[in-house]
Amino acid sequence: MSLFDSLKSAFKSSGGAKTTGRIDVEGRFHRTRTAFTGTMANFFVAKDRMHNDRMVGVKILDIEKYELFEARFKGLNKPTEGQIAMLMKHPKVVETYEIGVSPKGEPVIVMEYIGGPSLQNIVVQKQEHHVTGKRLRMIRDMAEALKYVHDQGFIHRDICPRNFICTPDNTLTKLIDFGLTVPATAPFMVSGNRTGTPLYMSPEIVRRRPTDKRVDVFSFGVTCFCLVAFEHPWQSEMLNGRAALQHDTADSKQLVDLCPTVDPRLAKAIMHALNPNVDDRTASMDMFLHSIRDVKQTFTDKPEVS
Repeated sequence: MSLFDSLKSAFKSSGGAKTTGRIDVEGRFHRTRTAFTGTMANFFVAKDRMHNDRMVGVKILDIEKYELFEARFKGLNKPTEGQIAMLMKHPKVVETYEIGVSPKGEPVIVMEYIGGPSLQNIVVQKQEHHVTGKRLRMIRDMAEALKYVHDQGFIHRDICPRNFICTPDNTLTKLIDFGLTVPATAPFMVSGNRTGTPLYMSPEIVRRRPTDKRVDVFSFGVTCFCLVAFEHPWQSEMLNGRAALQHDTADSKQLVDLCPTVDPRLAKAIMHALNPNVDDRTASMDMFLHSIRDVKQTFTDKPEVS
């Protein structure tokens, strides 16, 4: 039984209730810094006074935008972001400790604090020192995390460098953020749900076609390309939905052209994952992991760090 099936059973046994506890955000948490203020949520790092000043990440969702997003799935009994996050228990997925609501009625998610850089920062700033000799391990970490999400019966729908966080010494890379995640069942895979990060969005989403887990495989392939090359396979100055339109209208760059010493098996696996044609794309994260099972290092002239 998948986690989604378990969750549905739990909802049924509790009358479908999705109630959570009240979290006194200001009284309980001592903020140490604000990590970001986004369009859908605010996130800050804090000491949790209730748990011996444990360092945590606290995400507070914008209630109006949250309700607007959830309204798309009215009547489908969709689990919330917090409920999905609470179910995910894997060493390469950021752990969610608690979910609730603030005194203002805002959904609150309390999670593990990692403390290292996001893959987005590493790629944008081309922080080679963070990833030298570690790219292959990072790719496997990310692939295993996404495989786990799929195995539990969900589609992440926002795989991109921003949603992978490294530990400070970069010995582990973890997946984060289930804000756009939906169950991998027919009602949630119909055409029209065009959400995600445009630069990493699959053509099926852009063109409002039916979707499945392969939308994540595409986004994962683009993310891996960026990690290896520090370049996007489709260069664009645009960051909105128009950027994604070229994913099936223009040829991508070739990884081996940018990185001639990349292991050809790894390059082939990444390019296969980001194939714009869904029927020619890697079908699952299992298949991706299998395709790189014998790869020992990212670049043939640079050893990996054990």
